[in-house]
Amino acid sequence: MKRTTGRTLAFVTSMIMTVVLLAGCGGNNAPATNKNNGGASGETNAKTDATNAPAEKTTLTLMVGNSGTTLEALKAVAAEAEKKLNITIEYDIKPDGTEGDNLVKTRLATGDMSDLLVYNTGSLLKAVNPVENFLDVTNETFMADVLDSFKTVVTVDGKVFGAPVGSSSAGAILYNKKVYGELGLTVPQTWDEFMANNEKIKAAGKTAVIASYKDTWTSQLFVLGDYYNVQAQVPNFADDYTNNKAKYATIPQALRSFEKTEEPFKAGYMNKDFLATTYDVALKMLAEGTGVHYPMLTSALDSILQNSPDKINDIGVFPIPSDSADVNGLTVWMPSGLYINKNSKKVEAAKKFTEYFVSKEGQAIFASKVKAAGPNVIKGIELPDDAYEGVKEMQKYFDEGKTAPALEFVSPVKGPNLENLTVAVGSGITSAQKGAEDYDKDILKQAQQLNLPGW
Repeated sequence: MKRTTGRTLAFVTSMIMTVVLLAGCGGNNAPATNKNNGGASGETNAKTDATNAPAEKTTLTLMVGNSGTTLEALKAVAAEAEKKLNITIEYDIKPDGTEGDNLVKTRLATGDMSDLLVYNTGSLLKAVNPVENFLDVTNETFMADVLDSFKTVVTVDGKVFGAPVGSSSAGAILYNKKVYGELGLTVPQTWDEFMANNEKIKAAGKTAVIASYKDTWTSQLFVLGDYYNVQAQVPNFADDYTNNKAKYATIPQALRSFEKTEEPFKAGYMNKDFLATTYDVALKMLAEGTGVHYPMLTSALDSILQNSPDKINDIGVFPIPSDSADVNGLTVWMPSGLYINKNSKKVEAAKKFTEYFVSKEGQAIFASKVKAAGPNVIKGIELPDDAYEGVKEMQKYFDEGKTAPALEFVSPVKGPNLENLTVAVGSGITSAQKGAEDYDKDILKQAQQLNLPGW
């Protein structure tokens, strides 16, 4: 999903996406230290240090969004990298959403891209031609402990192009557990139960479903986060969708995603100023309990901790409900990727920084500034005891295998105007059926640009 996503919905990328968090890393990828044990060993360490920390400081530019705490965590890692590697980072801040995507594409096209880029994985990565623009890191030693499940979403033409920035996350319903307790509500297992909870919340004088359509990318979650339910009922949907054999408007289980976007508005469950409400205001409403449900990426927990630390334990997570209690699981987003500009004049320095970033030491520093929004994608990392309450609720779905990657990670087809179409559907301007039909038209141009068969 753009945050854009996810991807993108995102980070984000938090992402970046909507954004994204790691608690640590296994393996032995950290650069050598200054410790000298004498003799041959000491000589080897000295040579390694001399290589990792050149006499002249190298400055790298890094393009990244500034939502959530990812930027601050990157700064903390970079501060240590400067001491150890004599590499300093200058930050090239990009906006979120479509504006940020367009900036990335423009900078790549004009040859003005930064040395390093934090950007989406999955379909949005493929849309910026990584083979031409980013360094192939398939055989780099620093990728050894990165999970294959992550590598698949940064792989194009059999080559791996990115390292993970953060943890996985999910597209789900963030809810205020304190209000649930006060109203005697239980986590819904079906869409009907969810709507019944909304009715009780509305009767209590609170906003049942928060919408923040001022930031249009946030309108996509009922569609994108519902994908677990689609694939559970139509297992071949992703392949058929990619090959132009399945449509949102004609597959009832997929159309339901647009209907779920429409129904809270029609029932009067949304905040009245939803068109003027921003993402940050929505998170504040959720934290304070004036709003109770917010369809969002779980990377938002990061921002809630930053802005409302005393409320973070009040926030829980549950999947976007299906129409059957037998279908109940999470749609998962992979973290953003850290990409090296293939045409940078400082590729070797960029590789050294990336190696340090994904090392055990680098990830420990990163984790000291952020908390995981979901399970990690580097081997050997477990959920810490102080994890978000919402993430703890998510863990059971991972343990039980009740997860599915978001559609944008298993299909390259994602229309650029989805966020505008879901605003229209979620505002009552367009019907769910019309919104789905328009989205099916929206993806046509992209599929043809990708030269996909059947289009």
